[in-house]
Amino acid sequence: EVQVVESGGGLVQAGGSLRLSCAASGFTFDDFAIGWFRQAPGKERGGVSCIPSSDSVDDSTTYTDSVKGRFTISRDNAKNTVYLQMNNLKPEDTAVYYCAVQPRCGSSLIVGSWGQGTQVTVSS
Repeated sequence: EVQVVESGGGLVQAGGSLRLSCAASGFTFDDFAIGWFRQAPGKERGGVSCIPSSDSVDDSTTYTDSVKGRFTISRDNAKNTVYLQMNNLKPEDTAVYYCAVQPRCGSSLIVGSWGQGTQVTVSS
């Protein structure tokens, strides 16, 4: 069974940093892309960033425009974990952050189900 567990959220002041972790299990980690998504109160869940599988030749790391230059996604295949380093956080980054297993970045599909998410709150 594919499972993901998000962690690392918290309360931080604007301009601060957090590092989110996504620990995955139940599948061959190297073979899949991992995406980060977020959902703010009253809004739909949307994509934040995605990192392709390690051996992908036609897929690439993506960031939504609002986080480019501030967020960095990385993966540690030995630990089956993907990280989202978030710097210079802004109040509009406040949301519940989720990760998901995907066949490739940009796909609308996820493999398995959503995790419980981790809350990020940025105060002004």
